[in-house]
Amino acid sequence: MNDIPTMLLPIALAGLAGMALGAFFFGGLWWTLRRALVSPRPLLWLGTSLLLRTGIVLFGVYVVGHGQWQRMVACLAGFILVRLLTLRLAGRPPAPPDARRSGPAAAATMADEAPNAP
Repeated sequence: MNDIPTMLLPIALAGLAGMALGAFFFGGLWWTLRRALVSPRPLLWLGTSLLLRTGIVLFGVYVVGHGQWQRMVACLAGFILVRLLTLRLAGRPPAPPDARRSGPAAAATMADEAPNAP
């Protein structure tokens, strides 16, 4: 009976480590997007950040997993939990102005704008 807590502790710690890796990954994504929006070279920011964040997270899962699939699954579950929390906290982005209009009036307005297109 004493073996169960001893076996569950590394799995629980792997889940917490997965949450930390998820916070790093999605926090880094948020930071990168803020930098890329004002940068003259946004592709460089996005590409470099993607490679670094992905490499660090994969290395972290490898180290945390320690060759045991149970730990890797717990780490992945923690990562996914942080992803879901991030999506919940971020909310839905506002709809573009054209998507808010609907009905015949919107169709007429869009038709009026068509000849002005480049």
